[in-house]
Amino acid sequence: MTWNGLNRKIVTCQRCPRLIEHCQNTARVKRASFANEDYWGKPAPNWAAPDPASVKLLIVGLAPAAHGANRTGRLFTGDRSGDFLFRAMYETGFASQPTSIRKGDGLELIDCAITGVCHCAPPDNKPTLAEMANCRDYLDQTAALLPGVRGILALGGIAFNASLRLLQRTGWEMPRPMPKFGHGAIAWSLPHGTDNPTTPPRRRFVIGSYHPSQQNTFTGRLTPEMLRRVFWGARELINAELGLG
Repeated sequence: MTWNGLNRKIVTCQRCPRLIEHCQNTARVKRASFANEDYWGKPAPNWAAPDPASVKLLIVGLAPAAHGANRTGRLFTGDRSGDFLFRAMYETGFASQPTSIRKGDGLELIDCAITGVCHCAPPDNKPTLAEMANCRDYLDQTAALLPGVRGILALGGIAFNASLRLLQRTGWEMPRPMPKFGHGAIAWSLPHGTDNPTTPPRRRFVIGSYHPSQQNTFTGRLTPEMLRRVFWGARELINAELGLG
């Protein structure tokens, strides 16, 4: 499986009829402010830095927005959550510009990739447990194609718990009891053993952040400074694991 091959699988996925129907209906009805635009209207693929092998941080969200990624075809692109997210990523060196309106607008990710627990826009932004389970192997395959990843930044409690379970499923031992979600919460996998005494044990971290939804950003639960601190924290952890800080 290649990165592009996985994205082709995601885009053509038909596992969740309810979600596919919602994506297509939203694309037909449209929001009045986007009435003249062609909607994507299907599962949104992963998005990574130009060279996926360079990715050190995997950002995990919940699902595409109905009039954001379901319209533009690129995760967090074209909605208020993305506006908030990309500015923080730009200010901390993870994105090439602070705004993203549509695919092809010049924004490139730096050292990171973006994926979701679900790849289809769900009604009321609430996928079911079964729908999240249907997307689970896509998350596993995404992680497998990014061997240089040192950690995961999880946007919201669902993404945080899904990221912990991802590490467990893919062979990383997690502490017990499992860490609880909180803004800035950090969970480390336990060191892997190695047969090479000159190679230090490898670890992976999961760092949590409140999701940059309007519900959080408009109420002040998540401020720009809070999100910047999480991204700076992720950068420091990565640099420490790489021996750069």
